[in-house]
Parts: sequence; C-alpha cells; structure tokens
Amino acid sequence: MNRKASLIFPDGTQFEGLSFGFEGSCAGEVVFNTAMTGYPESLTDPSYKGQILVATYPIIGNYGVPHADKDQGMHEFYESDRIHLTGFVISSYSENYSHWNANQSLDDWMNEQKIPGIYGVDTAAITKHIREHGAMLGKIVFENQDIDFFDPNQDNLVAQVSIAQKQVYGSGLHRVLLVDCGVKNNIIRHLLQRNTTVIRVPWDYDYSNEEYDGLFISNGPGDPTQCQITVQQLKMAFENERPIFGICLGNQLMSLASGAKTYKLKYGHRSHNQPVWHLQTQRAYITSQNHGFAVDSSTLNSDWEPNFVNLNDQTNEGFRHKTKPFFSTQFHPEASGGPTDTEFLFDEFIELIQKNKL
Repeated sequence: MNRKASLIFPDGTQFEGLSFGFEGSCAGEVVFNTAMTGYPESLTDPSYKGQILVATYPIIGNYGVPHADKDQGMHEFYESDRIHLTGFVISSYSENYSHWNANQSLDDWMNEQKIPGIYGVDTAAITKHIREHGAMLGKIVFENQDIDFFDPNQDNLVAQVSIAQKQVYGSGLHRVLLVDCGVKNNIIRHLLQRNTTVIRVPWDYDYSNEEYDGLFISNGPGDPTQCQITVQQLKMAFENERPIFGICLGNQLMSLASGAKTYKLKYGHRSHNQPVWHLQTQRAYITSQNHGFAVDSSTLNSDWEPNFVNLNDQTNEGFRHKTKPFFSTQFHPEASGGPTDTEFLFDEFIELIQKNKL
C-alpha cells in the first residue's frame, strides 16, 4: 500500500496518487459513480466488468467490507460472488474502518481479488475531464509496469460474467425464467420476496422448451450488440403472451429484438440520483443507473412505445409493448445501494404474471 501510481488517459492527462489494494497495472474504460455509500455493492456489480471506477464521494473504506456469508445460495451483502471492475480510483482512503458488519478492510479485500486501486487524486477533476471529453479509456500504471490501453466494449463481456449452468432459487408459486447477462443478486432477492421460483440460465441458453410464467432479462456489461444469441431467443419469446421484464442491458436487448437500435452514450449514466419521467402516470422518480449504451426511441416500431424518459438528457429509460405484457427499464429498480423509488415495478411484473395465468 502507498506505492506511487498514476491514472493516465489517452490524451496524456495524468493524475498521480498512491496505491491501495493489489499493486498491478490495469486498463479499461473509466467511469464514475456518485454514491455516498455502497462501494461493496458497486465493486461486485457485474455491469462494471472491464471498467475503472472513479468514486466521487471523498471517504471510501470507512466501513470496511462485510462478511461473505450466503443466503439462498447468494452472497448476502454483495451483488455477485467476486469483484468485477478492473480498477478503483478514490479521493481519500480510510485505513481505519468501523462497522458492526465489517469483516475486513477494503484494501485487504481488493488485494485478495487482485484489484488495483489508487487514492489521493482529485476525483472531481477526473469526473469533470470525463464529462468534457465523453467516455474515455484509461489505465492505472505503477512504476516500470506500463501497459497498453484497452477497450473492454470490443469483447463480449456478458459471456464473461454470466453463469455457466442453470441454477434454481426458491420454491414459490410463480416460475420466473431469469436470463443472466450479469445479474445483480438484489434482482433475485426482489423476485424471491414475491412468491417466485427463479430459474437462472446463461445468457446464451435455449429456453424455448422451458416451463415458466414470466421471463426476466437482467442487467449486464458492455455493448448489447455482442449478445445476438440472446436477441434471437427474445424474438421467439415475443411470439407468446408470457410477461417479460428487462432491466438495464435487458432494456437494450429487448429493443434490439423488437427491431429498434441502440447507440453508445457520450458520457453514460453513472449515478444514484438520476431523475426519470414516467410517461403513463406523469410522475418523476429518482433512480440508480450504470450504463454506457441507450435505446434510440425513434427506431421503435408502432407496436412499442416509450415508458420512461431521462429528465436530464431526454434519453430513453424504458419502453413497453402496446398490447402484450412486455416492458423494460434502463435504470435499476432493485438499486443496491441507491434509491428504492421504483421497486413497485417488480410488483407490476408479478401482477402481469398472475393475470396471464388466469
């Protein structure tokens, strides 16, 4: 710890600081997060695969990291079974942590999982730099360990974070088939709380012969056009009347299956306080978001309509089918950490399942 390291951008901009966690150079796409708490959840979110995360909140590590106990086959306090981001950049690191549930320090945890970190840098200046130039690649470099820049969006990141084999959780009344594109554990928790049996399958799984009451397409990292197998499966699922709910990457995959197009955002949405407008109820909600791609609403065909809009930049935040029980959101109603304003969408999904079964 405390070895000199630098965050470097392709335009030559450099921020020097000190290391924590694993001491090894790394490269990826640099993104930021505005949360005051929830760094263990963010680090284990598969949507950050291939990314160097900049935390804008100044104090990180002050409550350590929780234990890795499991509940119903999932880590109780994490969003997956490991850290997925490539590197972590913060303003100040709290070496002395205190929390009733703390099991170890953030530094020790990142060391165990070989994730490098850098602190003592101006994260506000880094965030401003990204906001001025758009999405940028970057690398954390230690002395005599220089590496090349790397664009993770050129890879199929979903294939790297999805499970390899089918798994079943719970024994509830409603059977929900969950396509794992990098699912967060809190999505599964929300489903299980609503009297479901969750059948979790890989991103490229052929579920055409599976028995289920509702289909769920999860969040995940990277460019949605890399997941053509998932898109083709969705096209077939659109032929029947069973309810479908997609979140984040799931929103983009459903749009591609419907014939619409996606595009890469200049900045991406990377915060826990993004306002969205629900077009059907004319209500605003505060949401948690983490995505670099969006749906082009102008390319939706006449069978579909926008459902949510981002109040900051008017980008699409979800859409729905006009006659069938299919809908999606670009934000995270299961936010962990983050606002819980839109948890009711899980209830709406279950209500659609109940109506469809009747």
